[in-house]
Amino acid sequence: MIRRDFLGLVGATLVGSLAQADELKHPDIWLKDDQKAVFESVIKKLDMVERTVGYAKFNLISFDETLKIAKNYPKIGAFTPAEIAYIEEVFYTDPAIYGFYGKRTIENLSDAINEKEVIKIDGTGHYVYRGHSQELLVRIMKDVGKTIILTSGIRSSMKQLSLHLDKIKSENGNITVASRSLVPPAYSYHSVGDFDVGKKGWGHQNFTANFARTEEFWNLQKLSYVSMRYTIGNGDGVRFEPWHVKIV
Repeated sequence: MIRRDFLGLVGATLVGSLAQADELKHPDIWLKDDQKAVFESVIKKLDMVERTVGYAKFNLISFDETLKIAKNYPKIGAFTPAEIAYIEEVFYTDPAIYGFYGKRTIENLSDAINEKEVIKIDGTGHYVYRGHSQELLVRIMKDVGKTIILTSGIRSSMKQLSLHLDKIKSENGNITVASRSLVPPAYSYHSVGDFDVGKKGWGHQNFTANFARTEEFWNLQKLSYVSMRYTIGNGDGVRFEPWHVKIV
């Protein structure tokens, strides 16, 4: 049985204040001016690869597959040595400098997901690992009810890289702030079994602290076999994520 470590909430004010206090602990590091051009070009090519292979497939795509697809599609174009070097820098840099202290989950940039070990969840565009992750998701959906949905499952290093870079862009180049919500690609537990759940029809709200106010969250919290990965004040330096289910 997974140890149950959900935190009881005493109100949105406490959640907000604790989250804000945590964000002030570490000085911000920003994207360098001389990296901005290659940063933008990598984002663009990853987006084009995703549109080429499809949203679901992109969740599983490997680094080598990404390079091959880009090279074989003239509209995308091969990744340049500078772009590859930047991807390697993002992947292999120790994110402790950004205030993120989680464990590395993928050792090598070229590591690939074995598609025989995963299963696609109908109606979501996402995958989970067969075995424990799949069994836990099925059990959650049965016990919580029809209003709960898988919102994010397995993410390859390229999927996580794409999300991470997009978050840096949305934070105007602030890597420190971005790393608290979309962790660097070598450190996501989505690559080894964790998954996100949310309330059907809630969209982006499922990825905010507001999810902790929903009936779905409170029903989830009652389940003794479920644990939350990123509780308030967690040691990894990640924001409070009431939607993120811990597997390993």
